[in-house]
Amino acid sequence: MDALFQRAAQSLTTSLNQETIRFYSCTICNFLNFLGAQYPHVHSLHQLRRNPHILAWFTSLRSHQPPLATVTYTIHLFHLRRMFEELAWTEDLPVLARLVLRQDTPRQEHYLPRPLTVDQDGLIQQELLRRDDRDSNAFLLLRHTGIRIGECADLSWDCLRRIGHDSWAIHVPLGKLKTERLVPVHSFVCRLVDRLRLLRSQDPLPADGFLLARPSGRSALIRKLRTSWRGFVATVGITTRIVPHQLRHSFGTEMLRAGISLPAVMKLLGHLKPEMTMRYVEVSLLDLQREFHLARSQPRHLLPASRRSSSISSPQATLASLRDSLHVAQHVLETFRRTLSQGPDSRLLDRLANRLTKITSETRKLGQG
Repeated sequence: MDALFQRAAQSLTTSLNQETIRFYSCTICNFLNFLGAQYPHVHSLHQLRRNPHILAWFTSLRSHQPPLATVTYTIHLFHLRRMFEELAWTEDLPVLARLVLRQDTPRQEHYLPRPLTVDQDGLIQQELLRRDDRDSNAFLLLRHTGIRIGECADLSWDCLRRIGHDSWAIHVPLGKLKTERLVPVHSFVCRLVDRLRLLRSQDPLPADGFLLARPSGRSALIRKLRTSWRGFVATVGITTRIVPHQLRHSFGTEMLRAGISLPAVMKLLGHLKPEMTMRYVEVSLLDLQREFHLARSQPRHLLPASRRSSSISSPQATLASLRDSLHVAQHVLETFRRTLSQGPDSRLLDRLANRLTKITSETRKLGQG
């Protein structure tokens, strides 16, 4: 059966990337090894039955140690179902198409991005700047552009593009979602790219058009980067598990907190659906909720006045900071309003937004006066 499954996988993955082809092979290996161990008498497709063979395989996947992530479990089911559908047609066995059903796939988990904490972000960036080698500069590039680690591995030598007078952008090639994009960057990122170019030019490997050298191929480069990342995290004393993708989460939430619109963040991150970017909005709303509860539990007007408050005023108590706070409040309110369906809550937020707009306008007049 192995040859039949391999042919089916090859037919399905003709236009897919090597990572997907590898995962199809993993599914085949997992399923056939399970059959060989639990049902050694099954040697042909004609003998396969949903109960007990396929259902028992589901149970085997769910009892795997360490436990499989839901997304990994789902991918295994999806790949086996696609191969059975292909074999049902090529081998003229329609029953195969009903062995793995669509309803067997668990519901997609709703997860929130996990940006680094302020302390983690500061410690890691400080260590990366201190190292100043290829891997550390690559991770700084991830942090300040929001690109994925695979997209970073695929960056071309000339990825830095001029898009206007003294304006630059990183060209991110076709990646995970088969999209390419331009990510605007500032001077710090330009210096990172220049540094990576210098390090690449000093590498003994001949030029291959990529920004990062890959002596043993793309997969080996990504594994090397992940290994270096674990070293960076351990060096700064962080014991919780942190993965490179959280640099992307940090960038996305940072952009929203800075007031960048949802469509713009969607473009920066290369998301195909607004729902993907809305998860970052939920993180920003959690920040707002946390600050709200903090203000409720420790209201400033109930705190004892500082002895120095009469002589030294807060540097944030300015007209400019007031305007900034009003703009942030407007952005968060509008972002949240878009998540609601039309109804009383949405209309209430509309009225609040109008009031904020009037207050902002009066504040602007105050500055002119």
